[in-house]
Amino acid sequence: MTISRRVVLLSAGSTAMTSLLACPAFSVARRADGAAPPAWVPELKKSLTMAAHTLTKTLKPWTGPKTVALPEDYGFIPNSTAPATVAIQAAVDALAAQGGGTVRLTVGDYVSGTIELRSNIRLEVSKGARLLGSLSLSDYPEKVAARKTVMDSNMGMNQSLIFAEGVTNISVAGDGIIDGRGSKANFPGKQTVGTTPGRPFLIRVIDCKKVHIVGIRLHDAACWMQNYLNCEDLLIEDIFVSNQANFNNDGLDIDGCRRVIVRNSIINSEDDAMCFKGASQRPMEDVLVENCQFYTSCNAIKFGTDSQGDFRRILVRNVTIGGTPAHMPAINRRTASSGITWAIVDGGTLEDVYVHDARIFRSKSPLYLRLGDRGRVRPEDPVPAPGTMRRIVFENISGKENDSRGSYFLGIADRKIEDVVLKNVHLWGAGSASEGPDESEIDQMRKRYPDAQNLKLAPAYGLWARHVRRLTLINVDFVVDQPDPRPKILTKTDVDDVVIA
Repeated sequence: MTISRRVVLLSAGSTAMTSLLACPAFSVARRADGAAPPAWVPELKKSLTMAAHTLTKTLKPWTGPKTVALPEDYGFIPNSTAPATVAIQAAVDALAAQGGGTVRLTVGDYVSGTIELRSNIRLEVSKGARLLGSLSLSDYPEKVAARKTVMDSNMGMNQSLIFAEGVTNISVAGDGIIDGRGSKANFPGKQTVGTTPGRPFLIRVIDCKKVHIVGIRLHDAACWMQNYLNCEDLLIEDIFVSNQANFNNDGLDIDGCRRVIVRNSIINSEDDAMCFKGASQRPMEDVLVENCQFYTSCNAIKFGTDSQGDFRRILVRNVTIGGTPAHMPAINRRTASSGITWAIVDGGTLEDVYVHDARIFRSKSPLYLRLGDRGRVRPEDPVPAPGTMRRIVFENISGKENDSRGSYFLGIADRKIEDVVLKNVHLWGAGSASEGPDESEIDQMRKRYPDAQNLKLAPAYGLWARHVRRLTLINVDFVVDQPDPRPKILTKTDVDDVVIA
């Protein structure tokens, strides 16, 4: 049956049939017997599961020479208030000259400015030891990338506590703590979507291969906690991140990397928790995220905003995400702007992304897809045409304690989001007594920064979709805690081939 270019599949005799025929805004019916997603969905899941198995077999922990060097061997005096920067760097350089090894911080505090890693070096912070970021900005010399990207023209950030560029086989590891001490008092600055002068990152790794981050506890950067840009074979596992000290406190930013695993980790951040970007202008391909918790005051898992590169073959499974829970620190609100945001607004392609078994709590918009036309690039580069977003699956998604805004998927009139499937999605929210805006009152927002908080309320309390082609909902429901005058699902404007089952 076709209704305004939409195909609606219902079980025979459904009482919802009459209301569906009468009104383009409708509630989700129960699953029809034998309903199945499009053929490409199980094929994609099988392919990505096999790719994840291959990644798990091939991405291995750091291996290198067994030689160990201590900062104390190079002049650092334990329990000294003097900076350890020179001694730690001397240990790194000496081991690198010998072919590599482990620089180990054994016990107590090591106050340091920028440490630059070399090939075959592991920096290990042992249990009972802390690497503390210097409070003097002069201890963070600028490390300007040899290959300029949108990261340089947009963020303008060239300072970090740990830095690596163009090296192979490096690791940051241990059961200790790395603390940037990046509070607003120590490193003042403004909330921004542009440059962040005077606020160093904690870890910045550029154009590297075989990177292993394991076991470490990362606290309080002055800006982003971690940035991995154009890396290959990146393995991040068993880390704990608490980045609730300043503005722009992202937890983990992975930009244009290939062959990536993020697993068994917990991140709590003021800004985006797990964020994939394309500012490197390199493709992001073959990524597995599993068994993690991501909490935030912003977006828990996100692609964008920079999307100058492509994103392909991404599998996210068994994650708990959303706003920061009560037992963790938060300097802002405890509600996330979104649970999951996929945003393509600077050209680029996002395709073949599968999320399954995700639990979303304390989120204003559990799911948010945005295909726009901001076109942010380097000043010397041509502005790209709008990008592409297609073949996206959300399966076995649940969650409670979410807010009233609702989820929404927005393309633009001349470039639709394509092939989106929601299967076994059950989300509970607060609901609202307000009728919310009519979708005709909401402009295209083509050039706006893509964030779910662009709207206070979506026109539907469950899901609003506009400019989408081939949207499939199987066993999907949205429940609110109070009567809400908005429709549960709204697909009135330029949404083709909607399948409800």
